[in-house]
Amino acid sequence: MEHFIENDKQYVANTYGRFNVELVSGDGAEITDIDGKRYIDLGSGIAVNTFGVGDTEWKDAVIEQLNLIQHTSNLYYTKPCVELAELLCEKAKMKKVFFGNSGAEANECAIKTARKYYSDRHEGKEGKIITLQNSFHGRTITTLSATGQDVFHKDFGPFTEGFEFVPANDCEALKKAVGPDTAAVMIELVQGEGGVNALSQEFVNCIKLESQKYGFLIIADEVQTGNGRTGKYFACEHFGLNPDIITTAKGLGGGLPIGACLFGEKTEFTLGSGDHGSTFGGNPVVSAGAVSIVKRIDERLLKEVTEKSDYIKSELLKVNGVKSVSGLGLMLGIETEKPARELANKALEKGVLVLTAKQKLRLLPPLNITMKQLDKAMKILKEIIEE
Repeated sequence: MEHFIENDKQYVANTYGRFNVELVSGDGAEITDIDGKRYIDLGSGIAVNTFGVGDTEWKDAVIEQLNLIQHTSNLYYTKPCVELAELLCEKAKMKKVFFGNSGAEANECAIKTARKYYSDRHEGKEGKIITLQNSFHGRTITTLSATGQDVFHKDFGPFTEGFEFVPANDCEALKKAVGPDTAAVMIELVQGEGGVNALSQEFVNCIKLESQKYGFLIIADEVQTGNGRTGKYFACEHFGLNPDIITTAKGLGGGLPIGACLFGEKTEFTLGSGDHGSTFGGNPVVSAGAVSIVKRIDERLLKEVTEKSDYIKSELLKVNGVKSVSGLGLMLGIETEKPARELANKALEKGVLVLTAKQKLRLLPPLNITMKQLDKAMKILKEIIEE
């Protein structure tokens, strides 16, 4: 193990604060390390492994497509790509999809589309995009520029212009920021990297009213909240919001890289031939796996997500040392008196994998984690928080 870690540090760019464990295999919400120790996974690869590790149906779909053709350029049609697009449009009540490889790429596509939509209607003029303080939209230069956190704005300038930040849940600040020069307002319904904080219904209603007044687009960044994570297929359903653009990624691929930018009625024809592209976007193998994921996120599963969320909240809010529990569905942030990273390391020692976001523990378990596994994990978390 020590030799392995040394090689990682020597040959892999040192951009991650890794936990001291090598994971090698798994089954659903349980993962095994190099020494054979088993862990209950409450992170699912940061909301990626929707049905956990080694999901049979997903593997079968991927392998079946691998045996046919692993890749072709987007100059040709493939069935998995089209089938996935149709399924997503039906789930989201949207019109068209552009596929990329990540959440950042999906957000780049949304930003480009909003800018072109505005330019097309204002004689080539440039419109600004409003995002929220404490937001996170990706790590490319432009999505970093759209991210409302100063910590991400060090060392990488100059940044892409045309973004303005307002505080989340501050309707008056939003009203002052928007106007005829606004191309779009881009929001996460639950700010994940920013601390797992949900927006208020009042603030979302304010955005909708201002959009009706000025005609700007509403972009919902559902990279982490989408695909059943919050107990609805998309988090915007909790708020009665019908965005003009929805972006998603993470849990959509079930473990393989994918990003999707979904367009509503206003934006379905904004991008034409040559306006955007991706070499790997809509890859047939990744799309086939994603189809198997999307088809299984049904009302029964979403109901279970909500029930599991309620159980976690009720258990942790009883614990001395827990200040609050935020988030929606199986995307929860636990504010504790002890440092979050310290608790995450203790959880690892006792066989539970958890994440952190700002000063909180972050829980993103596979959607199909069993109640037995959850109960065991909660007992361990309660123990380390209270000790």
